[in-house]
Amino acid sequence: MLTIIIPAYNEEAMIPPAAAAVHAALQNCADAQPYEIVFVNDGSSDRTWQEICALSEKDPLVRGVSFSRNFGKEAAIYAGLAEAGTSENDACVVMDCDLQQPPEKIPEMVARWKEGFEVVEGIKSDRGKESVTHGLFAKFFYKMLSGGTGVDMSATSDFKLLDGRAVKTLLSMPEKKTFFRALTNWIGFRSTTVSYEVAPRLAGSTKWSTFALVRYALSNISSFSTFPMQIVTVLGVITFIATLILSIISLCQRLFGNGLSGFTTVILLQGFIGSITMVSLGIIGYYIAKIYEEIKARPKYIVAERTGKKA
Repeated sequence: MLTIIIPAYNEEAMIPPAAAAVHAALQNCADAQPYEIVFVNDGSSDRTWQEICALSEKDPLVRGVSFSRNFGKEAAIYAGLAEAGTSENDACVVMDCDLQQPPEKIPEMVARWKEGFEVVEGIKSDRGKESVTHGLFAKFFYKMLSGGTGVDMSATSDFKLLDGRAVKTLLSMPEKKTFFRALTNWIGFRSTTVSYEVAPRLAGSTKWSTFALVRYALSNISSFSTFPMQIVTVLGVITFIATLILSIISLCQRLFGNGLSGFTTVILLQGFIGSITMVSLGIIGYYIAKIYEEIKARPKYIVAERTGKKA
């Protein structure tokens, strides 16, 4: 069984087109593959859930899960993986609801899976049409992620096929704050890639604002890497070197009778050290907050409703 997992947040206009596009891609596939579509409503405030319910009543291959509130895309992906109930002979495909990740690539992913690959990752050959501002912030966002995680995230996406073993491995991880894109690389297994061009959005608008991208980057870097903690060490070394240089300069000027007058140097030095200290405490505090969230052991998400029957 192949399960197509589609997270949806305020995508009421895209539910029927997304299902239709998946059906067209898989029903016209030469190598017939049993499949189902699972929509995960991530606490949408529009009619997304009503559209999913209406579609599941007409289409036996469509199921739906609805959260009690918005838990985020990462939670929606994991909920879809859990709902699939995948065995080792099954697979899951995760794709966005906006159809910017073409369902036409799914048969190619399935073919690579049947060749023995356990993770088939969709790689963007281009980013499609977007504003200059959004493009610059997106590049900065992926540079942050790549530098923080140690994985090249510039062309990666959530568009992936995962074998049953890979799905079970991901679901067995007890951590609450997850980073799906990086973890599918971290777990290993035999993997390959399929390239695709980002298609234009048919309806609605992107849910990723600049602020959301920055927050997403910080959350995922801290979830997957201790790189920000090393910044504290780097800042400490920089402060030490700067203080050492200023001390040598002050000592030399004192020895040659040209000592600095007033408190300007002292004030600047204290301000510099104080700023570094506050930044360092902020980074440490952010990680402590993440630890606090993990030890509370609250679930990643809460399912409020389900619709449709498992095929």
